[in-house]
Amino acid sequence: MIDKLALRAQLRAERDAFAQQASEAILAPAHFLEKLAPDLIVATYVAIGSEADPTQLAAAAAEHGCRLALPFVIGRAEPIRFLAWQMGEPLVDGPFGLRQPHADSPEVTPDVILTPLVGFDARLNRLGQGAAHYDRAFARYPDATRIGVAWSVQEVSAIPSDIWDVPLHAVITEKGMTWHQGA
Repeated sequence: MIDKLALRAQLRAERDAFAQQASEAILAPAHFLEKLAPDLIVATYVAIGSEADPTQLAAAAAEHGCRLALPFVIGRAEPIRFLAWQMGEPLVDGPFGLRQPHADSPEVTPDVILTPLVGFDARLNRLGQGAAHYDRAFARYPDATRIGVAWSVQEVSAIPSDIWDVPLHAVITEKGMTWHQGA
């Protein structure tokens, strides 16, 4: 069995090295654009460090009339909430180096959740930071389409999964989009 801590460390190092030399951006692939519709709520995130930046995906969603949201985190044990946000609105500092909307922003229910990750596999299992924030969000919003945003170097042959781990519907990298056919 692969040790998740060791795998996270390995994948973070590979992601860091790749991001330093990457000249490509994560662009919105056609299949993603086809899923967008006015008034859908798309939860995105502000990339930290070498995380793949979802800005172009969020911009495409906004251009298609979607409303945006960002995660709001209080601490490791508390679940994330998704708060309404528009591109260009000021953000505040949150825990773990996060940039997030002000706590007074309205909470929304996402239809699509763009999620950062440390690693993924062909079965679209996701390895996150280890706090299970997104796994709990996926359980709370089971009808939301779950899309990982990553660099292609973050794909591995297999991600060890626990009973609480929720697979993604799709992953978007600088090379395009991989999805389950039903997504």
